[in-house]
Amino acid sequence: MELTILMPCLNEAETLATCIEKGKKFLQNNNIHGEVLIADNGSTDGSQQIARDLGAIVVDIPVKGYGAALIGGINAAQGKYIIMGDSDDSYDFSRLELFVEKLRQGYDLVMGNRFKGGIMKGAMPFLHRYLGNPVLSFIGRLFFRSGIGDFHCGLRGFSKEAAQKLNLKCTGMEFASEMVVKFTLLNLKIAEVPTILHPDGRSRPPHLRTWRDGWRHLRFLLMYSPRWLFLYPGMVLMILGLIFSLLILLSKATLFGIGLKEHSLIYSFSMLIIGFQSVSFYMFTKIFAVQEGLLPYDTDIKNFNKYINLEMGLIIGGLLLLSGIGLSIYALMIWNSTHFGTLEPGQMLKIVMPACTLLILGFQMLLYSFFYSILGLKHS
Repeated sequence: MELTILMPCLNEAETLATCIEKGKKFLQNNNIHGEVLIADNGSTDGSQQIARDLGAIVVDIPVKGYGAALIGGINAAQGKYIIMGDSDDSYDFSRLELFVEKLRQGYDLVMGNRFKGGIMKGAMPFLHRYLGNPVLSFIGRLFFRSGIGDFHCGLRGFSKEAAQKLNLKCTGMEFASEMVVKFTLLNLKIAEVPTILHPDGRSRPPHLRTWRDGWRHLRFLLMYSPRWLFLYPGMVLMILGLIFSLLILLSKATLFGIGLKEHSLIYSFSMLIIGFQSVSFYMFTKIFAVQEGLLPYDTDIKNFNKYINLEMGLIIGGLLLLSGIGLSIYALMIWNSTHFGTLEPGQMLKIVMPACTLLILGFQMLLYSFFYSILGLKHS
């Protein structure tokens, strides 16, 4: 069997018959050996019987959620290729030629693009069209270097073999992002074709919830990109914290024309410490995600294994720790010179704050080095 037309379904009795008839018409008109498969997510309006009466195959998916229905449908599909789309009549299943053509050319994922194909009047809410979809698609392209212009188009085709390599897990609406991200991370062949979005034919509101599901998509993109979640913000904080700390120590730091004094060291060194912790979290998250199969093995992990090890971490952590102890002893000697009397606060902060920061970073480096090595035991 060459093609499965897959439709997730939850109480779609108003539009399901139209979608199935269009799908069967497409298969017949193009002489494609295929099937129409309905992944039903617990409909109570008779959708299952409507589908069976029209000759579609119905698979009952007990786990609730858009993603869960599609994962179950993908596993049950018999076709070499799968084209999935919502069963609300917003996509025309009788016009799938471009998808089949690209799949036959060897593309692993063929995405529809509603912004290129056209969005009919009333087919997409204002916030989705001009804020939600463009912003989330931009973030997806930025985080994962993907060329996809419409991350959340519900009409897309892919090979079943490639899809089953992805280990898809998301059960909610963020499944749409997960699929694109994982195809991209595995460097599989992706194409995009123009797709027209029509107003759906239902009289009830859609299952999609704007802010809840938008947040779920954004959360997924962040969690699957530890570089943007941890590494880049951490590096920025470390660099800014180090620069401001050095300038304050040299009495040359100004912010908006205001001279920063010694007390500002509390904040600048805090930025440095938080930045270091964020970069460390990037390393730990990356290793864990690769070991659990959530992210592919890449050059970052190779570089970790090549340049970072327990001994190197212990040496660096020990040097930082000794530096902090040395500065602390120096501060104690200054205090002793006054017979442990009153000190000039500004002068001492310039010694004590770097000493405390070095002690914190040194201890963290020692602890993180052991933790990093423990995470690497499985790989070793």
